[in-house]
Amino acid sequence: MGSESWAMQALAGAKPAVFWSDRQDAPPPAPFLNGEVKADLTVIGGGLTGLWTAVQALEDQPNLSVVLLEAQRCGFGASSRNGGFCDGSLTHGLRNGLSHWPDEIKGLIRLGRENLKGIDASISRYGINADYRRAAEIDVATEAWHVEALEEAVEEHVQFGDDVELVGADEMQTRIHSPTYLGGLIRHNDIALVDPARLCWGLRRAAESLGATLYENSPVVAVESDGPDLKVVTSTGAVRSGRVVMATNAYAGPIGRPRRYIIPVYDHVLMTQPLSSEQLTSIGWQGREGVGDVSNQFHYYRLTEDNRILWGGYDATYHFGSDLDPKHDQSEVTHGMLADHFFDTFPQLEGLRFTHRWGGPVATTSHFAPTWGSAGGGRLIWVGGYTGLGVGSSRFGARVALDLVFGRTTEYTELEMVRKKPFPFPPEPLRWAVVQLTRKAIQRSDRRGGKRGAWLGLLDRFGVGFDS
Repeated sequence: MGSESWAMQALAGAKPAVFWSDRQDAPPPAPFLNGEVKADLTVIGGGLTGLWTAVQALEDQPNLSVVLLEAQRCGFGASSRNGGFCDGSLTHGLRNGLSHWPDEIKGLIRLGRENLKGIDASISRYGINADYRRAAEIDVATEAWHVEALEEAVEEHVQFGDDVELVGADEMQTRIHSPTYLGGLIRHNDIALVDPARLCWGLRRAAESLGATLYENSPVVAVESDGPDLKVVTSTGAVRSGRVVMATNAYAGPIGRPRRYIIPVYDHVLMTQPLSSEQLTSIGWQGREGVGDVSNQFHYYRLTEDNRILWGGYDATYHFGSDLDPKHDQSEVTHGMLADHFFDTFPQLEGLRFTHRWGGPVATTSHFAPTWGSAGGGRLIWVGGYTGLGVGSSRFGARVALDLVFGRTTEYTELEMVRKKPFPFPPEPLRWAVVQLTRKAIQRSDRRGGKRGAWLGLLDRFGVGFDS
């Protein structure tokens, strides 16, 4: 039986739900906002950025009154739908950082490492039980051109202090058994793995323990000027606040300007049933590293606490008009393709089934890293666009947003990465056409041994692109 038939059988019965948050021990919902309240700081959005904003604001100023408003449940969006990779990079990887901020890259690497240590410390300080652990990450080569790309990358990593190890096919096969592997680049530093939903829930508890007031199921419909304050309006109430941080990321918020720089791109994920001891032996993977392949259209995968395999990525999709709709969370085409690729990689796991299948929007910018902006005369700061690495860099994004909204001049606020916005995306219908043209060019590049081609080369010269 071919891998395609195995994939169809494996997908049958997979629950259309996010594995991480499909749990009986999820916290009860917070109340919705009913009436008008006052706060020093209002945070719009209860994902990782919003939660880190509330936590760090109250660590900075314990007497601050902080209100957080979430349209759904805390962690509803990308914050709990991801693979649980917590990367120390603030720049979507070393090469992308070198491309866009070469004069700042040493400082950005240092700040990224400090940020990851801050996550370590917060998880310990607040007793967050989220299966958080430092781990290695392996970029695996499955094509000859991948091997060449990894060989070229080693020198850069070593130059900037990464603990990396280039391994050939035999060593790679010793670590993880797949007929597709031709080699790998192992990075031993600045990576952690985590259960992202439990991280969100733990940060929610931390924020509340510090004195923040949380309201869920309270979508913000407008932000209005109200003398010295801003009035953050929901359908059932309002918060009057001197300062506001908007952390809605891929989801549209009450301020429209971020949509020039941030677009939602859908990513899809599968989760297997727990592997038996025999199945685990058949794949090796004793180091339990995070893994990704080197293609432009890449897969990412990892083992969970209970020995499931999370398998996601590859086909990033954009919907006309930056459309966000729950119907996009499920894709027969993309989920089927992911299942095929899974069994191509691990044919020895024939018969294994997927228990969950899901998707959701990732917020991307044209330079693949977060961006910040302001409204209301600087009383509102927005941040978003982490392009798949927000589990780690959301804490940094929140740190910068707090410094900006409180008018503090710091090392963070003086960064070119913070001060200069990415190239804006064009309006529709040109936006949709450009994204589709770029997606097709990326697919051609992978088929042609990584050769960028004319269109991708033009985008490279302008320092812009499309990614998840």
